Amino acid sequence: MQKLAYALEFEKPLRDLAREIESLHQKALEQNLDLRAATGELDKKLAEMRREIYSNLTPWQRVQIARHPKRPYALDYINAICEGFQELHGDRQFNDDRALIGGTAFFNGESVMIIAQQKGRDTKENILRNFGMPQPEGYRKALRLMKLAERFHLPVITFIDTPGAYPGIESEARHVSEAIAVNLREMAMLRVPSIAVVVGEGGSGGALGIGVTDRVLTFENSYYSVISPEGCAAILWKDRAAASKAAEALKLSAATLEKLGVVDEVIAEPMGGAHNDPAQAISALKYALHKHLNDLRGLDTEKLLDTRYERYRRLGVYEEAGVVHS
Repeated sequence: MQKLAYALEFEKPLRDLAREIESLHQKALEQNLDLRAATGELDKKLAEMRREIYSNLTPWQRVQIARHPKRPYALDYINAICEGFQELHGDRQFNDDRALIGGTAFFNGESVMIIAQQKGRDTKENILRNFGMPQPEGYRKALRLMKLAERFHLPVITFIDTPGAYPGIESEARHVSEAIAVNLREMAMLRVPSIAVVVGEGGSGGALGIGVTDRVLTFENSYYSVISPEGCAAILWKDRAAASKAAEALKLSAATLEKLGVVDEVIAEPMGGAHNDPAQAISALKYALHKHLNDLRGLDTEKLLDTRYERYRRLGVYEEAGVVHS
């Protein structure tokens, strides 16, 4: 029986039923009663309820799962699928942004460059990591590492997990928009294979600043969007409480993104989210990365660049009154 130590709003019926089953088990032990028939029926009901809920998740519910505090973060995946990760620090201009980490590692015995947005598990680490919101120096560090990868012919793997770049005054003063814009340009011309994986939140330009890659993968319950649902709701409906309506309108769920060609593959998660079985999620990610890296290594540099150009050129096609625009 799966316990829900931390339950999201829509998971509370599951938690309440699980507690009822646990209470019956405890009563059976204490009073030496045979309650197997009763608990068996409740176990079946719990399993059916779980299937019903997780098979019909709304975009807003998937956003909540993407933000789950127990969800694996970038370093969890890096430490599980890579060997010898050597973190490299600083942008050589201002500071070392701990919200965006990077360095060399071995993936399946091959050297790669890792760049990742990292959140914290508790208040102290979240302050250190700035809640996963990079500042300009984070994006400049990422660019420095990408150029280093290019020099030594290392594939680049990025892990996206941010609500957005840090919007504070200091960040604006150090030109966060310019830092992201430069990354977009330089990643488009990077002469080595690159893959981005959205492991949790993929918010706005903060995500895109390390996301212009040859392949973009996303976990089933991650989201990738031009703005957070709350930000969109505040602008369109003047009420952040309309976030669920905004999530629906933004088309930010993984399946929709794959259909639109924004992402190249959706990585399946265990029922209820990657936090319920991190080992399964890690295994699925490792397989997907291995497959896509093998594909990209087979392309010469000019073909790689041409294919990347065509990938992004296809985005943004829409239809109006029967006429296709792009």
